[in-house]
Amino acid sequence: MALAAQAPHAPQAASADPLRALSRSLLRLSVQAQQAPPQDLLHQALQTLRGLVPFDSAWWGEVSAGEPGGEVDGGFSQGVHAQGAPRNWLHGSIGLARGFADEWNALSAVDDFAQQSISRLGEVIRERDVAGALPENPQVMAFAERHGLYHCMALTAELPHSGLMFFVSVYRPRTRTEFTDAETVLFGEFVVHLLQHWHHRLQRLQNDSPRRPWDSFALAQPTGELLFSGLRISQALRAACPQWTGTRLPAAVVQALPGAPCTLALGKACRLRLEPCGPLVALSMASDRHKQPLAPRELSAAMLYAQGQSYKDIAATLGLTPATVRTYLRTAYAALGVRNKLELVAALRNT
Repeated sequence: MALAAQAPHAPQAASADPLRALSRSLLRLSVQAQQAPPQDLLHQALQTLRGLVPFDSAWWGEVSAGEPGGEVDGGFSQGVHAQGAPRNWLHGSIGLARGFADEWNALSAVDDFAQQSISRLGEVIRERDVAGALPENPQVMAFAERHGLYHCMALTAELPHSGLMFFVSVYRPRTRTEFTDAETVLFGEFVVHLLQHWHHRLQRLQNDSPRRPWDSFALAQPTGELLFSGLRISQALRAACPQWTGTRLPAAVVQALPGAPCTLALGKACRLRLEPCGPLVALSMASDRHKQPLAPRELSAAMLYAQGQSYKDIAATLGLTPATVRTYLRTAYAALGVRNKLELVAALRNT
C-alpha cells in the first residue's frame, strides 16, 4: 500500500465559518450513526471528519494502556513504560499500510506521543505538545518517516465498561501545514460526538446478547473482522492464540462463526459463546456451566416455539414484538447450547 504522504486526493479545507462547518458535520454524523451498517460507521464518520479537518491518513480503534512485562529490544523500558507497553487490539485506517498496527505495537512502549494521549484522556494532543519534552526515539522517527506521519493529532478516551480506550489519530506529511488551533477544537468536538454515537450503537447491539459484561464481549463481522472487543475477551484470545495480533479473529474462531449459536473451546482455558447478532456475530466468555438459566420470558418463548408456535403467535401470546421473540430465542439457543428445534425440545425436557 502507498504511504500516507502519497494519498492522492487531499480534501478541500473546511468552510470559512468553522461553527457552521462543525454543525453540518455533526448533523451528517448523526445520520450516519442511525443509517450506516455498524461495520461501516466509523469509516464513514472519519470521511466526514476529513471534510471538516483535512488530513492525509487516519487511524482509529481500541487500545489498552499497558501490558505487564512490556519489552523493547530485549530490555525493559524505563520510567512510566516499565509497567508495560500500550497495545492496539483492533483498528481501522485510511491511507495507511496494512501492517501499520503491528509495527506500532512493536514500538508502542517508546512512542511518547501515544503515551501522552493515553495519559491525558479526553484531550486533543498534537506533536507540538510532545516535541522537546523527551529525546526523540530513533525507532519512532523511522516509523513516522516510513508512513509520512509528520504532523499528528489524536484524542483518546475511555470506552465505558470495556476495560479499553477508543482513539482517533489523524496525520499530515511534512509537505503539509500543521494542524491549527481552530482545527484542534473542531477535531476534539467531532471525536467526542463520534465516541458517543459509537457507544450508543454498541449498546444497542450488546442488548441483543443480554447479561454479557462489556469487558467479556466482542462483535465481529461473519468474515472475522472485529468491530468491538472488551479487554478480558481480547486477553483470553491472545492467551489461547499467542500469534494473534488483533483486528481479525483467530482462524479457529473465524471457522466457527457460521455455526453460531454454538460454544467454542480454544485450548483449556478459553471457552467462547458465539451468537448471531443481526448481520454480525456476538462473542462472549462462556459460563463454566454447560447450561445457563433462562429468564422467565425467554423460557416461555422457547417452550412455545418448541410446541410449534410461530414468532407472531408467540409475540401475541406474550405481549411482545416478533423481533423481541427472535432475540429471546437466540439467547435461549445459545444458553442451552442447541442448534435446532429438535435439540431445543430435548434441552427443555431437561431444564
